[in-house]
Amino acid sequence: MKELVIATKNRKKLREIRQLLAGYKVKLYCLDDFPGAPNIKENGKTFKENAVKKAMRIAQFTKKLTLGEDSGLEVMALRGKPGIYSSRFGGWPKDDGKNNRKLLRLLKGLPLSKRKAVYKSAVALASKARLIKVVDGKCSGLIGYTPCGKYGFGYDPLFIIPKYKKTFAQLGEKIKHTMSHRARAFNKIKKTLVRLI
Repeated sequence: MKELVIATKNRKKLREIRQLLAGYKVKLYCLDDFPGAPNIKENGKTFKENAVKKAMRIAQFTKKLTLGEDSGLEVMALRGKPGIYSSRFGGWPKDDGKNNRKLLRLLKGLPLSKRKAVYKSAVALASKARLIKVVDGKCSGLIGYTPCGKYGFGYDPLFIIPKYKKTFAQLGEKIKHTMSHRARAFNKIKKTLVRLI
């Protein structure tokens, strides 16, 4: 069976990626499976730069096919923030609750029409020798006034899909995986993955 390393220690993200790759005959690993793996500093200026850095560094370290992913939320009223700082928007240590509370505080008083946002994801695939492919995906929505729902992670309890008038956290994984930023990016890279695995 072919092997694929997911360059993350984020258990919630890893779980979602496992679901998106369900049905593929591939053995998945994460960074926890490789003691001594380098700690990747996400200091790129874009999601794409961070995804490529993760994929390349970990592929060179493990000598295995590696997938790197970076994603986040861009809010129009905040000129694209939190962007690449999405996971640490509320400060250290990283915490989804703190991130959501800071976002709500910054958007306080704005009507729903002024709370437009885009979830973005970049996915990079690399071997030990080269960068194979980079793709991206996005999903547009609105930022709600209070967290709603119990599914997902990150900003999912605030991210409203206008078509359903519900947040990703309310809609659940089945619907989210048909339209999320990450799902759309993975759909673009699946053909390459199938060829390689």
